[in-house]
Amino acid sequence: MIFSITQVYWLAGLVMAAVAVFNLLDASNPKRWTTGLFWGLYAVMFLLGDKMPPEVVGAGVIVLALIVLVKGVGGGKPQVRSDAENKESALRLKNKLFVPALAIPVVTVIGSVLLKDFKIGGNFLIDPKNATLVSLALGCIIGAAMACKMTKESPVQSLRESRRLVDAMGWAMVLPQMLGMLGLVFSDAGVGKAVAHVTTTYINMDLRFVAVVVYVVGMALFTVIMGNGFAAFPVMTGGVGVPVLINVYHGDPAIMAAVGMLSGNCGTLLTPMAANFNIVPAALLELPDRNAVIKAQVPTALGILVCNVFLLYFLMNH
Repeated sequence: MIFSITQVYWLAGLVMAAVAVFNLLDASNPKRWTTGLFWGLYAVMFLLGDKMPPEVVGAGVIVLALIVLVKGVGGGKPQVRSDAENKESALRLKNKLFVPALAIPVVTVIGSVLLKDFKIGGNFLIDPKNATLVSLALGCIIGAAMACKMTKESPVQSLRESRRLVDAMGWAMVLPQMLGMLGLVFSDAGVGKAVAHVTTTYINMDLRFVAVVVYVVGMALFTVIMGNGFAAFPVMTGGVGVPVLINVYHGDPAIMAAVGMLSGNCGTLLTPMAANFNIVPAALLELPDRNAVIKAQVPTALGILVCNVFLLYFLMNH
């Protein structure tokens, strides 16, 4: 294949490496050495992770966690355009500014829907197993190129802006990936079986409605704890979804999985563990209450969660 998921990892690694270099060279960042080390290690995992022994990668993850523990990830004063330059560019380009941003979803849809089976010389143009992610990466590249051409800026400036956003988000940017892997660790460790044992022992699963409530609410609660629905999904699906809803009540796996993930997303709205969704926006908007985003989302999350219980109960056998 011409464009594969490996190249997407390389691209992400190169961007993280640029962030590390910018921080190391920024004397205004009081934590530039530990910050550079953090993003440098993260870059190495994207660039060489598949060629490194698992023990080395695990040691790298521990180092990342230790850097966060000692509050070693900080930000400096990246070189960005002045407000006057940004205003002049906005007045000159007007609504054309939206073209590069809109190019990203357009290219993603075209690649994942129309080009995933397209071949050149017997080779797939896009990795069919990861067509959406690869297409998204191609969309980002095309969007960045269009933005550079329209604003007459160099690609280096786009990397500086990437560094600025990464510094604003901080270590929370890597949290979704780590929490996603935590779900697989829990699954391999048998947490799903433990959940199945506890729920079937202490909760009457003879009632289909009760089983549905346990699965839906459990997905939300585990997501609150882990901060990521992808981490909660293998635990609750392995513990309740498959053995009870599918094997006992013969539910539709597709409907169960869809409603289950939506329930997990309800948990995402309620937890500070989902820092990239709930804490980072509050920091970027400089809100006085760091939990303001979560508080605003509580009614929506609880309302959808109640609806999910009845959706799964009435639809999973159709």
